[in-house]
Amino acid sequence: MFSLKRISIALIFALVFAGVTLVAVSAQGGTATPPPVEDKADCASCHTDFQMTWEIGAHGHATEDPIFIQEWNKQGNPSACLTCHVTGYDPATATWEADGVTCKACHKDTSGQHPKTPMSVDKSSNLCGGCHTDARFGWTEWEGSIHFKNGMACTNCHDPHSASVKITSNGDASQLCITCHEEASMNFPYSKHNEQGVTCIDCHLEHLGNTETTIHQVPDHSFKASLKACNSCHEDQMHASGVGASVNADAGVSSADHAAANNPEVTQASILPEPTPVNPLGYAGLAVLIGLAAGMLLAPWLERWYRFAMQKEDEVKHDGK
Repeated sequence: MFSLKRISIALIFALVFAGVTLVAVSAQGGTATPPPVEDKADCASCHTDFQMTWEIGAHGHATEDPIFIQEWNKQGNPSACLTCHVTGYDPATATWEADGVTCKACHKDTSGQHPKTPMSVDKSSNLCGGCHTDARFGWTEWEGSIHFKNGMACTNCHDPHSASVKITSNGDASQLCITCHEEASMNFPYSKHNEQGVTCIDCHLEHLGNTETTIHQVPDHSFKASLKACNSCHEDQMHASGVGASVNADAGVSSADHAAANNPEVTQASILPEPTPVNPLGYAGLAVLIGLAAGMLLAPWLERWYRFAMQKEDEVKHDGK
């Protein structure tokens, strides 16, 4: 049986441990919050990988891209271009906050408490559509596509930081199509098209890479294979040109795929998970247990030391008499 003295010593240790821990954790909670993210340099301190990807992508080079500079100078440096090629452009003063499409262009600290709360961002295609308008993208074709109707957003296929498709193989983005169109892709490897090196984008994005393009021109995002695409290879076999014939865009997409496409959360997650706030009482409770254990272990030695000290004190008093 444990003596009352030993239990008292253990309780004293527990209270001391709990008090010190509670003070330490509370002090840490009051000083550990970094200042709000104001610019891309602050973002890079936590989101290094995203920052590096952004720096080498089209968004990071939106202002210094040689093609943009050439065309901008050719057109007399119109201020309208800066609305999308810089961040925070003010037409009244003709000034801007930063070159390129920076973090602040898409991410907003609406609560004013970042990083305690995550930065808000519009995950729909509407955010991209602010700059990639119909004249520069073909928004009408995109809104008519089966991808758009199934709730997919630009970020399902495109990395918003690198401004490129998420999966490529030797420069071909068709591997990305297979992530959803698994059933349709199962038979394709045995087809004549595959034997000739034809890929998904060759037919569903109309061979844009093999034709002369203009500034801001992008592939047709309706993703419908048409006679125009067929004619790019089979022109000598066709009797006459015709109106583009669409295919069943639902082919090969299962209901599970549609459910994933309809889920707006199927987007890139933050590089760092949102931290859970520290509860000082939880740490204090743990310290109590540690203190009790330490007190019970040290009690015998402390009790002996106490008896030895009292004995010495009695001897000194006796000698003094």
